[in-house]
Amino acid sequence: MMANRAAPPSPRGLANSVAKLAKQAVAAQVVSLFSERSQCHKTKARQPTRVQSEERLFPVGAVVRRVHGDVTTMMVGGISGLLLQMLHPAVLAGVWDHSNFRADMQGRLSRTARFITVTTYGSRSDADAAIARVRRIHERVRGTLPSGISYAASDPSLLAWVHVTETTSFLNAWVRYAEPRMSTADQDRYFAETARIAGALGADPIPRDRREARELIEAMRPQLACDARTRQVAQLVLTGPPPSWVAAPVQALGMQAAIDLLPGWARHMHGLFNPTFGIPIIRAGTIGLARTLRWALE
Repeated sequence: MMANRAAPPSPRGLANSVAKLAKQAVAAQVVSLFSERSQCHKTKARQPTRVQSEERLFPVGAVVRRVHGDVTTMMVGGISGLLLQMLHPAVLAGVWDHSNFRADMQGRLSRTARFITVTTYGSRSDADAAIARVRRIHERVRGTLPSGISYAASDPSLLAWVHVTETTSFLNAWVRYAEPRMSTADQDRYFAETARIAGALGADPIPRDRREARELIEAMRPQLACDARTRQVAQLVLTGPPPSWVAAPVQALGMQAAIDLLPGWARHMHGLFNPTFGIPIIRAGTIGLARTLRWALE
């Protein structure tokens, strides 16, 4: 009597298996670029279906959870925000004098991503602990600029600059690559929600809508500058080694999209070139990347 043989997989079953393996490969290679930025998806996946609003800083349905939940737009917006932030001499000095960014830029980016993930999706107690930890670090970061002016990372105006550039960049990337028809009301709500984090960190002034964010950036532009140190840090951010050869073209595309996201005046200060005829290719490629990652992380 012959043993029963297992039936061969159906074409549909085989296709599903191949698609699953492809998803895992894409996620493993590309998400490695963003390190902890990918944790937002894992954090959301672990959350119970019903979450009591009071248990979390931002309840389910908050706009900030929507904007911060996309790997591609957070990567593009995060890099663009960094390029804006470092144009402030005091913000740059804090990084230059008090971090090992030259040897561990990826680690620095990962820690920032972890903070955003915890404060956006984590429990209220975890978010409060993360905020308190950052405030303690800021208290130790102080020094003197090459011009002789003293600076402190706990300065409310510096915290306001970091916050407004970061949130504006995240939102701009989200609108461009995920939700082009996002309502003005939702965009304003995003700033109103993230104002809670800025306030807890000690920032002042704090924009609570799109107009206030735009006005704050314009008001701080006279304080900005770009020198050799700025260019060195920007170079490290934009040309850091990718985690693998597979991820290299994706990283290059993301960096170009981040440059493209900058305001024209900021690109000019950095001396970064944004080719007119290349913009449609960069944007179409980034939209494709975003869709692929959403598929891979489903």
